[in-house]
Amino acid sequence: MDRPTAPVPPPGCPAHQAGGRVPLHGPEFAADPQAYYSYLRHYGPTAPVELAPGVEATLVTDYATALQLLQDSGSFRKDARRWRDLNEGRVPPDSPVAPLLAYRPNAMFSDGADHLRLRQAITDSMARVDSRRLSRSTAQVSDYLISQFGSRGSADLLGDYAKQLPLFVFNELFGCTADIGDRVVFGITGMFDGVNAEQAVGVMFGAIGELVALKRTRPGDDVPSWLMEHQSRLTDEELVHQIALLLVAGNEPLRNLIGNTLHRLLTHDAYAHQGGLIDEAIDDTLWENPPMQNLAPHYPTSDMEFAGQKLQAGDLVLVSFAAANTGPALTAARQAGSNRAHLAWSAGPHACPSKDPARQITVTAIENLLNKLPDVELAVPTESLTWRPGPFNRGLTVLPAKFTPVRTAPRPAPETRAEPSPNREQGPSRGRGDRGGVWSQFLNWLTR
Repeated sequence: MDRPTAPVPPPGCPAHQAGGRVPLHGPEFAADPQAYYSYLRHYGPTAPVELAPGVEATLVTDYATALQLLQDSGSFRKDARRWRDLNEGRVPPDSPVAPLLAYRPNAMFSDGADHLRLRQAITDSMARVDSRRLSRSTAQVSDYLISQFGSRGSADLLGDYAKQLPLFVFNELFGCTADIGDRVVFGITGMFDGVNAEQAVGVMFGAIGELVALKRTRPGDDVPSWLMEHQSRLTDEELVHQIALLLVAGNEPLRNLIGNTLHRLLTHDAYAHQGGLIDEAIDDTLWENPPMQNLAPHYPTSDMEFAGQKLQAGDLVLVSFAAANTGPALTAARQAGSNRAHLAWSAGPHACPSKDPARQITVTAIENLLNKLPDVELAVPTESLTWRPGPFNRGLTVLPAKFTPVRTAPRPAPETRAEPSPNREQGPSRGRGDRGGVWSQFLNWLTR
């Protein structure tokens, strides 16, 4: 009788050595994360990983175990001030993963009554977003972005479209002025691209602070104003951090979901012969290539054994949504027609509160693009596409496409009609001339 072959670590994986942790960073992991997840499963429901040089974590790769963790708010906490390795100085201060994992006073990093209060303010405020307004705003932004590249007959559907559309839609929903919107775009982009990330985060929080001050004196029909009206009576500091959470968490995953779904549509001919083209592609993307592949940081409250693994209080434990979704245990669920039982939106008390708006934006954005550019196709071989490195996101670096050029009516560019915000001199758009930043340009286009 043949014995099963021992699993082989992916290329470049230090797990070849005894006691080595499997790295979830670098070009090898970005190129084929599923090969890593297949290897990690041989450890059992959890596995030892390295998120960045010197940053260790335990990764949950099994669906049932992930659900157990996400729903157990008694044994595990979300407050990152419990992170033992960070508190004891084992996480390098300049680690690229620290800004995303470090504690901030928002709903993502809170527990118990604090979490309930902050999350209720978020869910109640987001529930006030009118679906018709959201579709109209998304279509308007989509039209604007397509007008910028449609006449060329080619575009990077990631940089020119999927990356920018969520930023613009959320800026409109949050009532950002031109100058504040420019700095929010600058901050979020810099934070996730790792370009002057510390400065970018500072710019973003400064801009959101000004937005809160502006809405205190001039409330509007927008999310910040609704948060201010909420019975939870958030302080200005709490408002800044909840708004930042919504803007960051709403933009980066949405960018990847739009980009990954477009990638799927352009590389799988089968969708052209199915009904429910876009919905089907979105669901398959959420299952097999979710926009956030590993996240949901948790910390044990005490030394414990979890899924056969010994954990110490304050150890960092993450959930691999991508590994859990594609594990053998989920195959039967998908075949039985449970197409939305995936964990791409997480689960439990910290599940994504905005999955319905996110899906609506994605459907509208892709639908509008395919209607405007019906013969759009990939402009490069599929195998030449590259993916952004890092343990958390799953997104392409570029998505080059070609199509029959479309004509857009030229319009003059008047001065922006948006009112200036306080402390305008701090904005990143200084020195760009009269055109301002990308949000300013969009507001100009709306007034033409």
